[in-house]
Amino acid sequence: MPRPRLLPDPVGLHLVEMSTPPDWDAEFGFSGPLELEIGSGAGGHALEYCRRNPHVRFVAFEWRKKYARDTLDRAAKAGLRNLRVVESDARFVVPRIFADDSLSAIHLQFPDPWWKRAHAKRAVVQPAFAKLLLGKLAPGGLFDMRTDVQDRGESMLSILESVGFHNPLGSGVFHPYDPEEVPSTRERRYLATGEPVYRARLTRPR
Repeated sequence: MPRPRLLPDPVGLHLVEMSTPPDWDAEFGFSGPLELEIGSGAGGHALEYCRRNPHVRFVAFEWRKKYARDTLDRAAKAGLRNLRVVESDARFVVPRIFADDSLSAIHLQFPDPWWKRAHAKRAVVQPAFAKLLLGKLAPGGLFDMRTDVQDRGESMLSILESVGFHNPLGSGVFHPYDPEEVPSTRERRYLATGEPVYRARLTRPR
């Protein structure tokens, strides 16, 4: 997929500027499950997920402005009412705009592996942030993680389990592909070529 051009209008800045959670019913214009995606990339997963689940209110974070703005533009053209995109680093905004126990699901699709040791601190799944995300999920809520890098997947899975996420398949076990899941743009490529994807579907204990 070619890189999109940079559209002129920022997206989601009104949410970035908030110090407390917004009225999500007013933000979307309807009530329903509230879900978060961290790092929506080119937007393939967010757009298809929102198309299939119009009752879900979906907030996607993507720090790369080109992708964030293009995703919201495509959502508007498709008539999707249930997607909001925020061009910001989720680690600094999520703690403020989501109340504890408020999220039905959190999606993390192919996060940057940050290969250089000096950049490791930029990884999304760190113990403190993972613990915070656990608290934002409602009891029974889902954490859906996917990566194409096995050792990063093992590390993230270990951290998530250590802070209290429940793995229904057992500690350290990845989940098989479920055809009912919505693949991201990258995952569709991997499914077509047979390359491995490491998936985890964890929950917050009730």
